[in-house]
Amino acid sequence: MALPVAFFAVFFAWPVVSIVDRGLRPDGDWRFGRIGETLSRPDILDVLGFTAWQALASTGLTLLVALPGAYVFARFDFPGKGVLRAVVTVPFVLPTVLVGTAFLALVGRNGLTDELWGLRLDTSVWAILLAHVFFNYAVVVRTVGGLWSQLDPRQEEAARVLGASRFTAWRTVTLPALVPAVSAAALMVFLFTFTSFGVVQILGGDAYTTLEAEIYRQTARLLDLPTAAVLTLVQFAAVGAILGLHAWTVRRRETALRLVPPERTARRPRGAGQWALLGGVLLSVALLILLPLGVLVERSFAGPGGYGLGYYRALGSLDESGTFLVPPLEAIGNSLRYALAATAIAVVIGGLAAAALTRRAGRLVRGFDALLMLPLGVSAVTVGFGFLITLDEPPLDLRASWILVPLAQALVGVPFVVRTMLPVLRAVDERLREAAAVLGASPWRAWREVDLPLVRRALLIAAGFAFAVSLGEFGATVFIARPDSPTLPVAVARLLGRPGELNYGQAMALSTILMVVCAVSLLLLERLRTDRTSGEF
Repeated sequence: MALPVAFFAVFFAWPVVSIVDRGLRPDGDWRFGRIGETLSRPDILDVLGFTAWQALASTGLTLLVALPGAYVFARFDFPGKGVLRAVVTVPFVLPTVLVGTAFLALVGRNGLTDELWGLRLDTSVWAILLAHVFFNYAVVVRTVGGLWSQLDPRQEEAARVLGASRFTAWRTVTLPALVPAVSAAALMVFLFTFTSFGVVQILGGDAYTTLEAEIYRQTARLLDLPTAAVLTLVQFAAVGAILGLHAWTVRRRETALRLVPPERTARRPRGAGQWALLGGVLLSVALLILLPLGVLVERSFAGPGGYGLGYYRALGSLDESGTFLVPPLEAIGNSLRYALAATAIAVVIGGLAAAALTRRAGRLVRGFDALLMLPLGVSAVTVGFGFLITLDEPPLDLRASWILVPLAQALVGVPFVVRTMLPVLRAVDERLREAAAVLGASPWRAWREVDLPLVRRALLIAAGFAFAVSLGEFGATVFIARPDSPTLPVAVARLLGRPGELNYGQAMALSTILMVVCAVSLLLLERLRTDRTSGEF
């Protein structure tokens, strides 16, 4: 645990604590009165209220749309199911900036709905809510569907034999078993939407601001660190409560059920009703997931003189505005290099943490497990800004170093590595390690010859997830990426922030490239997916 603890202490706890310290203790004396002053301001109360409201609305809408999909993937067997599973998971690993861009192309100015019906949703909250459903659809399908596929259907069939109607049997037998998984999925969706930044930044504009977006505004634009520190503490407390509830629901799910292999529960649809349900889910996937991505691709080719590669060619040259010090196309190479470095860091740190959590027990280790999840919920904006004010003196003067970006991205990748590898490591029979030790193998050799062959596939999947999320990290990177080395999400945000058809088209082209890279990574992960890991998200 030594290296993971040191990594999180230096690159997570220190920057966050420094921001809070500078905000609440500017002259050496603590000023806790600023907490009450800040939280009583009408504009801050509006931000907090809207953040909670949109998170609740996004969570409810996501459950409403995605639960039928979870049932279809759990209980039905149909051609192309594996490919469709990968397709619905693609949005989750896409950068939030890209998701906002895709919906901007669909419902924004000169978007598809604007051209066809004169309808624009980018000026309303509906664009934010739909983008959140698009982004979190896979959370519900993977979390709830993974458990649903392993529930023994014979229990519900026995209730039907005893005279219960189909709905009563589902309500009294299946629903109670699914409640922990549904609760866990709802809490995760609420967490991701509560801390939403990129989607709100692009689609909300100045009309709608969440807590994360307000922290960015207070730090980057207004340089008001006291307000930013208070908002960071509020977000930290909320995220801690959400993660505590999530851990409780996961423990209930792990201990309360008897599961069967997924292949024993899926079958081809029967009857008009089931085929209609399958068709409805396929239609919702087409409209909610494929349509925004398709419009994004179409806009990247639709130039002033017709369809072509004009916007893609423009990515290779500088413009006269001076916004970019290098051609936007160089952001692709920058992102790939940063993501590869971040993946290597995340795999090492996350792999060590997962191994420690596997072999040790106790409250301290369980607390460390919860700590590993905090970077997913704590403001990435705070972490990025904290990097700038803490890592500026020897021996850690990294502000001019390229490694600063991969370090920030690795913070987001580590939780995915841990969550992917932990179930597989826990499944390794301890007697195999003991047998290797009895035969004279050192701990390193035992791990290399016993654990590594068994977890190699999970390790590749974990590396793939870390690569995908590192590629799309935006909240922290927007602060620390150097002007001459922008990443893809940062370059897209800069292009969208400038007027002009050329800038808009280049943003669509860069977003399409980023989407293709993320989609290819996920499809490779789907090929590596095993039955053991199919139920894990």
